[in-house]
Amino acid sequence: MRAQSARARSSRRTRLVRATRYAIGTILITVAALSASGEEPSVCFGTTADGRLKNGWELPASGSNYSTHWQAGRVLNRSFVHSSVHAVVLEAYAELQVTMPGTIFVYGETGWKYGGEFKPHKTHRNGLSVDFMVPVLNEDDESVALPSSVINRWGYGHDFDESGRKGKLRIDFDAIAEHVYQLHVSATKHDIDIWRVIFDPALQPYLRGSPRWEYLDQYVQFSTRPSWVRHDEHYHVDFDVQCEPRY
Repeated sequence: MRAQSARARSSRRTRLVRATRYAIGTILITVAALSASGEEPSVCFGTTADGRLKNGWELPASGSNYSTHWQAGRVLNRSFVHSSVHAVVLEAYAELQVTMPGTIFVYGETGWKYGGEFKPHKTHRNGLSVDFMVPVLNEDDESVALPSSVINRWGYGHDFDESGRKGKLRIDFDAIAEHVYQLHVSATKHDIDIWRVIFDPALQPYLRGSPRWEYLDQYVQFSTRPSWVRHDEHYHVDFDVQCEPRY
C-alpha cells in the first residue's frame, strides 16, 4: 500500500510539473503575441524562391527553450516571418517544453520584414522559410546549443560526419523529429501546412528510429535529393500558406 501511495504521489507530481511547464509556455506565447498585436496579419506574395512579404512579424530573440543563432542577425532584421508561421513556431516551442523538457533549440535565418532577395539563400523570400539549427548533445548526453560564432559562420559552417557527429557533439535526431512533428501539428491548427523539410538525405535514416517517424513519414515531405548546400547543420522548413500572385 505504501509503495502504491508513493507511486501515486510521484505520478501527481509529474502531472503537476508538466501542467506547470505547459502553462508557462502558453503564457510566453501570449506575451509574444501581445507584443506583436499592434501588427496586422501578414500577406505573402509569390513563392519562397520569387516572392515578397507584407507585414512580416519578427521572431523573439529567445524563450525558455530556444534562441536565435545570432543576436546581431536579428538586429539586422533577418528574423522576420509570415504571421501564421510566427504563431506556429512559438506554439511548437511551447509544446516542446512539455514533450522534451531540458532540450535546447536554436533557430537560424528566416527573412526580411518585406521579403525579397535574401542572400546567400536561394529562398526565404516571402516569409514562409525558416532555418532551424540541429539540436545537439554533448559527450555527457546533455542538450546544448549548437556553437555559433563568426568562426563557424554563425552555426552554418559546422560539418557533421555520416553518423551525425562532430567532435564531442552529436545530432539529437529524436529532438529534430519531435520538433518537426510539433510544427506540423501546430500548422494544421492554423489551417496551413508544411510544404517540405530540407535535411541532408544521408542523415535522414537516423530520424526513422524516432517515435514520431510513423507520423512524419505519412504527413511531412522530406527532401530526397542533395541540396545545393548540404543541410547537415540545419533543417530548412518551408510552410504552405495561401499567397497572392507575385506581381
